[in-house]
Amino acid sequence: MKTIITGKNMSVSTGITERVMKKTAKMERYLHPNTEMQVRLTREKNDRRTCEITVPFEGVILRAEASNDDNLYVSIDQALAKLEKQIHKHRTKLGKRVREEAFQITEFEFVEEFDAAEDGKRKIVRTKNFPVRPMAVDDAVLQMELLGHSFFVFVNADTGLTNVLYLRKDGDLGLLEPED
Repeated sequence: MKTIITGKNMSVSTGITERVMKKTAKMERYLHPNTEMQVRLTREKNDRRTCEITVPFEGVILRAEASNDDNLYVSIDQALAKLEKQIHKHRTKLGKRVREEAFQITEFEFVEEFDAAEDGKRKIVRTKNFPVRPMAVDDAVLQMELLGHSFFVFVNADTGLTNVLYLRKDGDLGLLEPED
């Protein structure tokens, strides 16, 4: 597995690199050897440490993000735990995309539960550009769940129109389709 480590507002030391490589190597039991894993480590202004892991492969994107007030290593462990939980949760939907022998051992490799505190204030902290490709609604549902987002924007392969899939408060999904 190829691991790309980048740092934002911080330098990535050899110690951090070795720790990330050691931890991410354990994900090889789920992913094929030619899979690329992108690890982005960030130090924010308030000294908060964030680890974002993105794994694009075979038409889907797995993504996990975790933050900690002062310990980057905890953020790395939390993000890997979230990623592992996603793979376990969606293993039947991912089908042949993950390694066949991935689930012979049913134990989790990383710690399962972490607490995430939120302050409740909302502000735009990041703007992203992303490619939009045509896909079926079922594929969009899977992609949204793998990303861990509460919404997903995609081009509906059936209609050719941009749709928004979102998670409703009752736990079901909603689909916004524009009118002609």
